[in-house]
Amino acid sequence: MNLRQASIPTSYMHEIRRFPILSAEEERDLARRWRDERDPSAARLLAGAHLRYVVKVARGFTGYGLPLGDLIAEGNLGLMQAMDRFDPDRGNRFVTYATWWIRAAIQDYVLRSYMPVRAVTTADRKKLFFNLRRLKARDVETYGSRMSPEQAEAIAKELGVSRDDVVDMDQYLEAGEHSLNAKLNAESGEEWQEFLTDESPDQENLVMEADQLVKRRALMEQAMDDLSERERVIFRERRLAEEPPTLESLAQKFGVSRERIRQIEVRAFEKVRSAMTTAEREKVLA
Repeated sequence: MNLRQASIPTSYMHEIRRFPILSAEEERDLARRWRDERDPSAARLLAGAHLRYVVKVARGFTGYGLPLGDLIAEGNLGLMQAMDRFDPDRGNRFVTYATWWIRAAIQDYVLRSYMPVRAVTTADRKKLFFNLRRLKARDVETYGSRMSPEQAEAIAKELGVSRDDVVDMDQYLEAGEHSLNAKLNAESGEEWQEFLTDESPDQENLVMEADQLVKRRALMEQAMDDLSERERVIFRERRLAEEPPTLESLAQKFGVSRERIRQIEVRAFEKVRSAMTTAEREKVLA
């Protein structure tokens, strides 16, 4: 893997270290202000205090040959998702809750980007994808560096998958590793990966991007104040829910037709978009 993929600009690390470590009480107060008031300053402090943890988690996925900046960016999106769903009154620390969302966001990015993604079609194969390298490295003294039938059988039993799945995934991973590290030709010492273009955003801009995301969410919440109660509910259900309900289920809930629900959804979306556009324009002109 290219060394530049594993490094983070000093300016970025310096920027995120400016955010203080939060006590449990400070964390709960910020989380409540974001949940109840959509206070963007509270969201910025809460997110900023955990950006170092995102970097730590992202480093654990650098073995897949993807730019560290991209992994961090995806982890930051997972962090923002965790903030929107975190309930500070349950008594848990935010980092405990956010861990799942950060890892899930990074894992999804790896699966979307990495060569064997087409082979990861079930939860069991996803588990195999993210654990095979570790298990091979753990047992290298017993089985050696090359996958043997005995090792494939042992890993299959441990992960609850078939031996054929283990062999298949190992072949995908081996092919992925060799493709980028291969020499350009017999005469050259240069590798293919040295000529790849890194199109990931500058890491020092990631904090700014996360801050902008918080501000846009705050604008959206303000824009939703202009919606009627029914419009607000339908907009949240259809546009913001992780698993949006069907038009039919909402039609039954409100006692109207599916077409009427669709019209209300479209009208609410247009109102929110128009209000956000106006608010952003006013900020620029202010």
